[in-house]
Amino acid sequence: MLETEALRRALARAPRVVRVVVADTRGSTPREVGAAMLVGAEGLLHGTIGGGTLEHEAIARARGLARHPGPDQVQTQALGPDLGQCCGGAVTLFHETWDAAKLAGVEGDVIARPLPGAPDEMPFAVTRLLATARAQGVPPKAGLHEGWLIEPLARPERELWIWGAGHVGRALVSVIAPLPGLAITWVDTAPERFPDQIPEGVTMLPAADPARLMPHAPPHAEHLILTYSHQLDLALCDAALRRGFGFCGLIGSASKWARFRSRLAALGHEPARIAGISCPIGQPELGKHPQEIAVGVACELLTTTARKEAMGGRTA
Repeated sequence: MLETEALRRALARAPRVVRVVVADTRGSTPREVGAAMLVGAEGLLHGTIGGGTLEHEAIARARGLARHPGPDQVQTQALGPDLGQCCGGAVTLFHETWDAAKLAGVEGDVIARPLPGAPDEMPFAVTRLLATARAQGVPPKAGLHEGWLIEPLARPERELWIWGAGHVGRALVSVIAPLPGLAITWVDTAPERFPDQIPEGVTMLPAADPARLMPHAPPHAEHLILTYSHQLDLALCDAALRRGFGFCGLIGSASKWARFRSRLAALGHEPARIAGISCPIGQPELGKHPQEIAVGVACELLTTTARKEAMGGRTA
């Protein structure tokens, strides 16, 4: 999946970036087709193709291309003793140089191009695959077809709003931010509540009265409410119920949620609507440490995504 936003951020740091993408695999490999990393002249900027000697050598080759631009390169490598890896499979890597002009020319939901040595004219199999994907409204999976690499463009499929930048909020953002397909908005009451470094792809939004921001969230957005104040948590739950949401999770105990249900009902919300809020969030059996909560929530998000993909749908 081609992450255009990651490319844009990388090109803000370097005039040229080499994208190394797994174009094809055979047997057991550390990453799937479409996995990619971005490399500048000074080194790795984003992503991974699985680590180890394979990645180390690919980065060295990509740095050379970033310093001295040349033709795009394709290489098939067996993952055996020569690389100090025992996967036993083989991987085909495509080294492709990008600059701002090339990125500006990317349009639509899918990019298809020939690898070096493949015919310039798009094969009928690729044309048919793209036409079928358009007709079904579902982007095709990344794959190599008769020498042509097809990749869907990665666009945020889920709008996730995290309310609170305390210990749990910070742990959540650190775990969740690297996941693909997420656009994260992070809200708290003041700028000093946030860490000095905000992960890439996360929008920091300080607001004295966070609940007043809820109407600005998309109605399909997902919300994780975990502020330092029960009063603020309640106000956010109230605002979320009035706005509508794709998912809303609240950190807390069974007793806290029982009190909140009563108070939300007093504010005029129907019990069936209140039941749409999940409390507690994540997987409580993992523990109460901030990192344990974060891992549980991340697992829940990934499980939901995998379930929807298995049903052939897209996460909204």
